[in-house]
Amino acid sequence: MPRWLVYRIVMSISEHTLRIATRQSRLALWQAEHVAALLRNKHPGLKVELVPMTTQGDRILDRPLANIGGKGLFIKELELAMSEHRADIAVHSMKDVPSDMPPGFMLAAMLPRADPRDAFVSTHYKDFASLPQGARVGTSSLRRQCQLKNVRPDLELITLRGNVDTRLRKLDENHYDAIILAAAGLIRLGLESRITEYFKPEQSVPAVGQGIIGIECRDDDARNIAYVRALNDAQSWQCCVAERSFAQRLEGSCQSPIAGFATLSGDRLQLHGVIGSPDGKEMYRGAHIGSIDDAEAIGVRLAEELLKDGAGPLLERLRQESP
Repeated sequence: MPRWLVYRIVMSISEHTLRIATRQSRLALWQAEHVAALLRNKHPGLKVELVPMTTQGDRILDRPLANIGGKGLFIKELELAMSEHRADIAVHSMKDVPSDMPPGFMLAAMLPRADPRDAFVSTHYKDFASLPQGARVGTSSLRRQCQLKNVRPDLELITLRGNVDTRLRKLDENHYDAIILAAAGLIRLGLESRITEYFKPEQSVPAVGQGIIGIECRDDDARNIAYVRALNDAQSWQCCVAERSFAQRLEGSCQSPIAGFATLSGDRLQLHGVIGSPDGKEMYRGAHIGSIDDAEAIGVRLAEELLKDGAGPLLERLRQESP
């Protein structure tokens, strides 16, 4: 490459500022700062700034997410900032990103997956099996509620909202006997010591995209898409494609407990999926395996198998019950 062209590229990067829209929680800021550091390292001279903001999902804490519109409430304001050119990209926990991307936006990259498991956290009990009859367990997730109730219908599951620090404080104040959180978030915040037990993925199948940080761009923003794509991890991407296509094919509402978790072994991808009722009394489980190159098709096939097994009427009933 001619020296003059190298100089022009370097100058172009140094004159450009990439703005990251992010929620203001400590975990969201950690994730955005992590992406910013990776971008600066990958593109020396690139200026990266954070644009912190509070989303509707952060403001409404007195009701379950499923009753106020689902996890998409965490990202709408970030997308609005991008559409108004107040920000260029947004950093998300992929488990918060709906299966359908809104027009004008795209996922440009996903980082290597962190620990995808659910974590049991308690100040009084050493593990989930030690919980007494009727124990109070805090969780904001219908997916977790469904799977926990399926094996322990005696538990009193109580809505738990707020950021990680707020949830831990409520546990320490004895509002709950235990709480369930994503292991990845606790580890990223240096709170791994608070984890009492890790659930095996087959005990509590993780949420679609759990443990993966995703980066969203405007789909017409070629320059920033190119910057971001340099960070993409192909394995995380393919696993998340399988999981998201599974959820998308099911067309579940925010009242639908759906879990999907993909793993890789060489060039083979295995996807485990769960659909259930919030009370855990009705549950459909399955798995499908295939080539990593067929990730999207694997998700669709598993969804269709579970629908054929009887999950369809359950999902339709949950859609009708959705507020």
